[in-house]
Amino acid sequence: MSDIPAEAGKPDDVRRALALLNAAGARIGNSLDLDTTARELLDVAVPQFCDLASVDLYPEVFSGEDPRVADGLDGTRPLRRVAFASAVSDGPITLGHHTGGAPDPDHVEPGGIHRYPAGSPYADALRTARVQRVTGTLVRSTLAVPMVARGRVLGLVQFSRTMGSEPFGERDAALGAELAARAAVCVDNARLYRREHERALILQRSLLPPDDPEAAGLDIACRYLPGSTASEVGGDWFDVIELPGHRTALVVGDVMGRGLRAAVAMGELRTAVRTLALLDLEPAEVLGALDEIARGLGASRDGRGGRDGHCGPAADLSEVYLATCVYAVYDPVTRRCTFANAGHLPPVLVEPRDDGGEQSALLLEVPRGVPLGVGGEPFEETEVELPDGALLALYTDGLVESRHQSLDEGLQALRTTLSGPDRPLEDVCDEVLGALETHHGEDDIALLLARIQGLPADSVGDWRLPAEPRSVARARDLTRRLLAAWDLEDLADTAELLVSELVTNALRHGMGVSSAQPGTGALPAQPGVGVPPAGPRGEIRLRLLLDRTLVCEVWDSGLVQPRRRRARDTDEGGRGLQLVDLLSSGWGSRRTPRGKTVWFELALPREGEPKPPDSAEALLSMF
Repeated sequence: MSDIPAEAGKPDDVRRALALLNAAGARIGNSLDLDTTARELLDVAVPQFCDLASVDLYPEVFSGEDPRVADGLDGTRPLRRVAFASAVSDGPITLGHHTGGAPDPDHVEPGGIHRYPAGSPYADALRTARVQRVTGTLVRSTLAVPMVARGRVLGLVQFSRTMGSEPFGERDAALGAELAARAAVCVDNARLYRREHERALILQRSLLPPDDPEAAGLDIACRYLPGSTASEVGGDWFDVIELPGHRTALVVGDVMGRGLRAAVAMGELRTAVRTLALLDLEPAEVLGALDEIARGLGASRDGRGGRDGHCGPAADLSEVYLATCVYAVYDPVTRRCTFANAGHLPPVLVEPRDDGGEQSALLLEVPRGVPLGVGGEPFEETEVELPDGALLALYTDGLVESRHQSLDEGLQALRTTLSGPDRPLEDVCDEVLGALETHHGEDDIALLLARIQGLPADSVGDWRLPAEPRSVARARDLTRRLLAAWDLEDLADTAELLVSELVTNALRHGMGVSSAQPGTGALPAQPGVGVPPAGPRGEIRLRLLLDRTLVCEVWDSGLVQPRRRRARDTDEGGRGLQLVDLLSSGWGSRRTPRGKTVWFELALPREGEPKPPDSAEALLSMF
């Protein structure tokens, strides 16, 4: 019920007041945009209730924060003019008060910052949260009405009547307060929404990779566009993850849903993807494990959600986490990329032409599995060879689908834009966003482009060594010779020592050789000295890769993963992996179809940076 006083004998005024409140209820607050809500209030008030009006809000409202009450008890804190409307002039007119040399608040244009002078009726209205009536000369009567919602003063509305109109009475003051209160609730809703939107956006952006991620054998460009302020932030994400052996995982995903919850779910799934990727699982295995995680996250809060992905009968379906994701791993040595898809749109591949002519874009036929969180279906993998110069595009549905274009139309527009002559990737990103009319802002957009470069043949050293002790010396010699050819003699001693350790471990634990020379674990160079000859159990593969870092990989047929342990002072061996950990910038192991691969990485020397640790000193420090 309205607080408007009922004055007998004026039924027409009562009907007009009720009609005005009815219009306010229908027209104010139809969006969660602050500027729009302010204009809607003035559209209702002018000229039906007053001749001119303005809306001022505290700056904190625009950032979603609570106005700071303690800082402005006198009502003189700065405000931002949001909207102005007039039925008698094209711009603000003077109401008769001034601020001692400061700009007259009544002449402030929308968007301008101003403050009301201490002791003025406008400052008193803000300080007391009560309506103040003001009389003037050219403007006959003004109501200074504070906008109060949930106990907070958000700003001030001025309703003014010029000469020739009746001055505001008691009923008018109550009606103005009712209009301002209704608008204030809508403004506060918009403020709270903006706060959630900004927090979700900050969270989402903090979880995205940098604008210029680097990867071996790939030239990468990416774009992320959040939905407009009028639409809730979504759960789109992309990632570029460095894997051992200079391989790279490319990920694009989209959590179904909106708002802060979707952004939080995106963060949880992205973190899970990174963790699973660093375990060096196959793409299908990554999505399978991620599906289990999504179903675990989506279990109902009452505890009735199970591992089978089904919730209890009373479970809230809004708590189910569903997401689409495409996960690809690219090897720059083999130029092959392995894809797995969980309900996501297919990647687009543009293959180069030898004659330099027009290129065509194709949708890759990657089996489209079910979204993450559904469960019940295994994921499949597809391996594609990507020639140098090819362009790979991963994206989310916000890029190709909207109310203004169907999915098929968007995919065709994307393929058309990606086709054509070769040009810089950053330009391609801009062309795609421009051609697909992404300004609509209905959904988040993630776009990841990768141009295939591959590692040149002279940046790869690859050898197969027999499973016999003398292969240790052979591996050391091959390593030193190749590093000399790469002009990396500063790394030769360290690399040679660590290669020796890995090949020794491969012989001892991966090929059935049972003993070794005491010390750090290195086998003797000549066969038959304390080591039985190796049986026919396969061979060892040694590979050196040069890109932004130096990577060494050693393959063997053993299934047991290496584990670093702390050797006691009296132990004669067991320090090999300690030494690898001490001297390298990173090391690890991963499964292969026929055994395992153990690797280490060394940073390349740069001018002005300290030299790598001396291997002899590091060895002595372990005893």
